[in-house]
Parts: sequence; structure tokens; C-alpha cells
Amino acid sequence: MTYVYSGIIATVFGTTGFLGRYVVQQLAKMGSQVLVPFRGCEDDPRHLKLMGDLGQIVPMKFNPRDDNTIKATMAKANVVINLIGREYETRNYSFEDVNHFMAERIAGIAKEHGGIMRFIQISCLGASSSSPSRVFSTKAAAEEAVLRELPWATIMRPAAMIGTEDRLLNKWAQFVKKFNFFPLFGDGSTRIQPVYVVDVAAAVTAALKDDGTSMGKIYELGGPDIFTVHELAELMYDTIREYPHYVKVPFPVAKAVAMPREILLKKVPFPLPRPGLFNLDEINAYTSDTIVSDNALTFQDLGIVPHKLKGYPTEYLIWYRKGGPKF
Repeated sequence: MTYVYSGIIATVFGTTGFLGRYVVQQLAKMGSQVLVPFRGCEDDPRHLKLMGDLGQIVPMKFNPRDDNTIKATMAKANVVINLIGREYETRNYSFEDVNHFMAERIAGIAKEHGGIMRFIQISCLGASSSSPSRVFSTKAAAEEAVLRELPWATIMRPAAMIGTEDRLLNKWAQFVKKFNFFPLFGDGSTRIQPVYVVDVAAAVTAALKDDGTSMGKIYELGGPDIFTVHELAELMYDTIREYPHYVKVPFPVAKAVAMPREILLKKVPFPLPRPGLFNLDEINAYTSDTIVSDNALTFQDLGIVPHKLKGYPTEYLIWYRKGGPKF
């Protein structure tokens, strides 16, 4: 078999996250060399090396607070994709550190590099400086910082992503299996537009393949259907074949339950566990709808038809059935 080389050498930050593995897979499939910066142990990016030929996927150790290591990861690159983001804070990294300042630093170094032809920043649907969610407000600040450094950068705002390793329906199903009920914040009427993760990765590679028409533009990537939180929970219950039990939790009560972690985060001398369903920032995000704007650029402008969620994209939930996937 003849190996096809696309000419792209892409440094992809944030590849050890959920979206990262799908972006690396798509880049490798189109014949790109992918440089994979990672900050943890060497096992973290190990699964990515299987997605390409020998030497095609290159893990590179880096420190997100050390400019020299960031420069080293993109020294030979001509494309930079930033997927770094987090939906909860830790003792060492705040939302501002992860979602805003890292993006600003990477864009600044890409500008100094001089040889970066394309820069893609992954933001999130709902990003706004006035949002009560700090994830959304810091992602909006990152967009401004990136476009200030690189006005030709492409910004993509995916909605909540669904897929085998997701942090949405997996988290919901785990909570339901453990506590036998699902908490509806408010009354579960908040509208969201979840998207299949493979479609988001396809949008990234579609932007790289175009003739530059996506440069300097912002795309809002939502699925074909709008759900209320209650309707999406019904889909989850239907797939795992459990009888639905709901408890309506008013927003003030949900915030009160989530608040202790936020208070203790910087005060205790040890790391706290990840927040589960009661994540204060996610609760704040649910106070308003997160759907694609009427006049936004979408999947259609990139030539992609997004998958409907019912069926194959949510099939991984069958592992939560009482008798196993064949039940």
C-alpha cells in the first residue's frame, strides 16, 4: 500500500482528552504527521500511537507553563490545533489557566513561529463573556486572545459532545446506576444541542482541507436535534433500559450541594475528587439554553451532515444495562 502524505505536520494540544483521540485519528487517516504534546506520564498518549504508521504519531513531553517546551513541540509544525479545556478546576489549574491563558500562550508562540499556516482553536457552544458559567466566559476570553494574536485563526464551538468516552451521558448513566434517580436541575427544561464527537473531529479536518475559506471564521457545531435535559435523560434511560426516576432539584439547592468543593478546593492540602453531576459550573451553565445561533456558520458550511444521536452514537450506553450489553 502506498502511503499518502498530506503535507500537514500538526501539533495538537489536548490530545489525551475526549476529542483528542478522534482528531488524531482523522489527521492520521488523511496522511498527516501528528505531534502530540502531553504533560503526564508516558502512558497517557500511548493509545494514540496505534492510529498511524511508525513515526507518524510523535508524543512529546511538555510543560504548559514553560514556553520553551511549547516552542519545542511546534518547532517543525505547520498546523496547530488547540483542544485544551476543562470543565472543573483543580488546586493547580484554574479555569482561567486552562481555558484562557494556555490558549493565549499557544497562539502567541504560534505567531512568533512564523511558519504556522493554520491555527484551530476549539472553544465551546455558549462561550460568552457575560455567561454565569466560568467555562463559557473563559472560553470566550480565549477566543478573543487567539483572534487578537492570529486574526486568521479558525474558532470552533462544539456543543456538549457525545461518544464512547464522553463526560455527559456516561456520567448520567453512572449516577443513575449508583443512586437510582436522575436529578433535573431547575425542571429539566433547559435546551441543549449535543453533538457526536466524530462529527466535531471531521469538522476540524474539513477546515484544514479547504482552500482557506474557514480562516478567521467562527463555527458553531451543534447536533441536528435540540433536546431539553429531560428529553436527553429519557433517551439515556431508554438505551440502558431502566425505569426513569427523576428528582427536580431547584437551582439554588443544586448550587448549595456543589458549593463545598469550590470552597475547599484551595484550602485543603490535598487534591479533591472530580465533581460528579453536582458540578457548580455545569449547574450555572444549565440556567440558560445552549443552542446554535440562527445566523451562525455550522456543519453545513463545512460540507458535513451531523449524525442524529439516537442509535449508533449512543450505543455505548448498552454496557450500563442490568444484564450486560446483550440484555
